[in-house]
Amino acid sequence: MIGIRTRSVCAALYAGVAAAALFAAPAHAQDAPAPATPEAQDDNGPDIVVTARRRTETLLNVPIAVTALSGEKLDKIGAVDLTDLQTVTPNTTIKDARGTNSTLAAIIRGVGQQDPVPGFEAGIGIYLDDVYLNRPQAAVLDIYDVERIEVLRGPQGTLYGRNTIGGAIKYVTKRLPDTFSASLRGAYGSYNQADGIVSLSAPIGPMVRVGVSGARLTRDGFGKNRFLGVDNYDKNIWAGRGTIEFESPDGGLFVRVTGDYTHDKSHPRGGHRLFAGLLTGSPVLPNVYDTNGGLNFPRQDVQAGGLSMAATAKLGGGFTLRSISAWRKDRSFTPIDFDATPSVDVDVPAVYRNEQTSQEFQLLYSSPKVNGLIGFYYLGAKAATTFDVLLNTTLANLNGNTKGDVRTETESVFADFTFDFTPQLSLSVGGRYTWDQRSSFIFKQNYLGGPNFGASTDFGGNPIAFGAPATNFRGTANFRRFTPRASIAFKPNENHMLYASYSEGFKGGGFDPRGSGTSAPDTNNDGVRSYQEIYNFLSFKPEVVKSYEIGWKGSAFDKRLTWAIDGFHANYSNVQIPGSVACTVGGVASFCGITTNAARAEINGVELESTAVLARGFAGAGSNVTFAGTLGYIDPKYKSYIGPTGAEVSAYRQFQNTPKWTMSGTLGANVPAGSGVINASTTVSYRSLTHQFEVASPFLDQPGYTLWDANLTYTFGPKAQYSIGLHAKNITDVRYKTAGYQYLAANANTGAIIYTPTGGVTPTLGKEGIATVFYGNPRQVFGTFSIKF
Repeated sequence: MIGIRTRSVCAALYAGVAAAALFAAPAHAQDAPAPATPEAQDDNGPDIVVTARRRTETLLNVPIAVTALSGEKLDKIGAVDLTDLQTVTPNTTIKDARGTNSTLAAIIRGVGQQDPVPGFEAGIGIYLDDVYLNRPQAAVLDIYDVERIEVLRGPQGTLYGRNTIGGAIKYVTKRLPDTFSASLRGAYGSYNQADGIVSLSAPIGPMVRVGVSGARLTRDGFGKNRFLGVDNYDKNIWAGRGTIEFESPDGGLFVRVTGDYTHDKSHPRGGHRLFAGLLTGSPVLPNVYDTNGGLNFPRQDVQAGGLSMAATAKLGGGFTLRSISAWRKDRSFTPIDFDATPSVDVDVPAVYRNEQTSQEFQLLYSSPKVNGLIGFYYLGAKAATTFDVLLNTTLANLNGNTKGDVRTETESVFADFTFDFTPQLSLSVGGRYTWDQRSSFIFKQNYLGGPNFGASTDFGGNPIAFGAPATNFRGTANFRRFTPRASIAFKPNENHMLYASYSEGFKGGGFDPRGSGTSAPDTNNDGVRSYQEIYNFLSFKPEVVKSYEIGWKGSAFDKRLTWAIDGFHANYSNVQIPGSVACTVGGVASFCGITTNAARAEINGVELESTAVLARGFAGAGSNVTFAGTLGYIDPKYKSYIGPTGAEVSAYRQFQNTPKWTMSGTLGANVPAGSGVINASTTVSYRSLTHQFEVASPFLDQPGYTLWDANLTYTFGPKAQYSIGLHAKNITDVRYKTAGYQYLAANANTGAIIYTPTGGVTPTLGKEGIATVFYGNPRQVFGTFSIKF
């Protein structure tokens, strides 16, 4: 079906571009991806341009909670990838998903998803130049050639569609300049970090520009895999991007074609055991970045890339037509050693394969009193995974194999308009209607014997089936949803805006890709698990967030002081609770997925972002001292949560990856020196107690912690042609947990660990006992340079 849809999408694209070219009218401005805009005088100030509402507006004029960081700002703070945004964005978690460098886990305002298996949808939309990335694999985007990054908080279901239930992150790359341009950026620092980025672009005639960029990003490990003798937490990435842009002489038509590719050959991240192995006595290692995991196949390898074409045409009369077409594909091989010991005990070789095709059309209208758009969106995607579970049992080379394949077809129509009744009062209303189809294949089978400890043929083995399949399921589910939004904004003067809004978002339903059909309840007590009983057991519904928000954005003292404060209340229903638990399949210990719409919750919170210019002109023109602060408070509570035994357990459940308090403060200064400017900044950020899962864990949960960073850059030469910098991250070398695994006996209702009379723990999967954790980066110091030609 995807192949058929792809051809139809391509045909529609060609037709759209042809129509845009045919009807393009002369214009002196354009709403295509905005050209590079100069930094506000005091560095990332209120005049930064964003496209949160799919049209260009300044940050202080958008009635949405948005954090925006320009490319220049990101360079000055030494940002490397998307995860660096977490420290300066309130109520936001952006991190690597457990044992990888490149799989993203994002949670905003308590809503998101950290399980990367196909079948589970993300709650935060990631957009690369307005192209939605359907899967989290390869979504930890490295920062280069970036114009800005926007973090939109709260449901974005109307303008951005399904799976933006908690918010969206927009990564916007730079437009190509009109003249020949070349740049070189490099970095070297702790752990032998060595990064190089080269960019070239040139015009070909008056209407065409081409550009290429390449990145080589490397770093030795923060620790070692002591058993395998390889680096742990290292980085080994090749990346590239090529762009062709066409712009008509009158600016009425703009077309941009972009291709990108990333190859991550880093070693897998191995977890750190928190107690000695119960079977082999594998010790607790003194360095938290070291591991003893013995699984060495498949070789970790992540490849991802895609093509996109964006076309924008001015049609005259205030109308603009846009077309955004894209194809993306990625493949990740990864060995996951849950127990982090040399023994073959809950070792999981895995592969993820994803492919998507998308097409979006927008018809925008702009006038002095009315601005808005109507649009159509299509996504066809397939996501497949295969993983083994190699266990230490009395049966030699036992493997619990799972295969999952999820096909998605989704279409939607949407509209959003803003009506300016007076210069002070405006109303925005919009809605999106989505048709969402999910087709899944789930297969679970035990195997015995063969090489690689009984691994399946996907990972170099050749085992024989042991017993009947626990699951051999095919099913299709269809969902429909209308997601409205409305906001009213009042501007008493040009420096202040008050707003109130209502918005909805939903995250797609589906089927648990790890579910075991043999675990389905026999609801009619006929002694047979029917297809319908298995269907009902494996399926789960979409979850929905309905959010109410009020906010005040303002500036004072000639914009020397700016602020954006908001308060929100959200009703969160049909909350999907994905997880995996120890189970018995065909008489053999394994783990199974259990995903239900078990919960209903309310989320309340407050956010503040502010900038202040504390001094100006004290050391000549352009000198200043600034302060930027962020504060996030969130109080999420489950109002209902049905536990695995059928009991109400909301009193014992927490929101994962959602600290109650997040805050940061950045003190910065710009001082002219010679032919350039020195920029110095230091940031202190704090995150309170963070639970890794819904059940509190003495092993995995991270108490509150503080990080301290500092940056020093000098930009000089004609047109700021050269720059050098020195950056220090996590200066106090704090050890903080970011993720982990736990399979230990616990009370089914409260989640409390059940300790043995001697104070020990009891494994529920494998024999070593699993409580392994992953840590955030240690102290890093690195220098940077850039040259522009």
